[in-house]
Amino acid sequence: MLKHQQETRAAYDGVVELYASMFANGLETRPFARNMIGTFAELVRDTGNPRVADVGCGPGHLTAMLHDLGLDAFGLDLSPAMVDHARRAHPALRFDEARMEALPVEDGALGGVLAHYSMIHTPPGELPALLAEQVRVLAPGGLLMVSFFGTEGPEPVRFDHKVAPAYSWPPERFAALLAGAGLVTFARLLHDPATERGFLDTHLLARRP
Repeated sequence: MLKHQQETRAAYDGVVELYASMFANGLETRPFARNMIGTFAELVRDTGNPRVADVGCGPGHLTAMLHDLGLDAFGLDLSPAMVDHARRAHPALRFDEARMEALPVEDGALGGVLAHYSMIHTPPGELPALLAEQVRVLAPGGLLMVSFFGTEGPEPVRFDHKVAPAYSWPPERFAALLAGAGLVTFARLLHDPATERGFLDTHLLARRP
């Protein structure tokens, strides 16, 4: 495991209860994200393959949301403490510890992957490998929804996230990474931030041809 992954895992292990309490109500106060995830779920159901991985699931609130939206959802996270919390909070669902570049999923098995702000701590040079792994586990026609902090500048911006160092991305640059991984971005939603950082909340939907 890389040093930044070890540091990120330890940081999230240390804030589990606080983090979980912040998201106890799912996305009730975030209508844009909630509706984008609803669209993602509907489109995944339409593929005929409802199996979905919530990659970087944290305390499992979105895994449960995907399950409620009719998907066969399971959660994966780098933090063992987050996985333990998710298992206790949602005992009917499956949660496992995993690294995003080595998912415990067979090739072409999934109708969808949700990566909700879970790639933000990855240094830019390592993102192509993560995206290649998302493509590997998606069936043809499968969908990836990725959410991140968007910036209007030309380059990714490193910033001090409250838990661990993170990166914001120009949406066009991130979409280019998706294209490089073999995905076709077909929907984008950018909106004013829910936080004081000033970055745009950005959601991209892409499909594996």
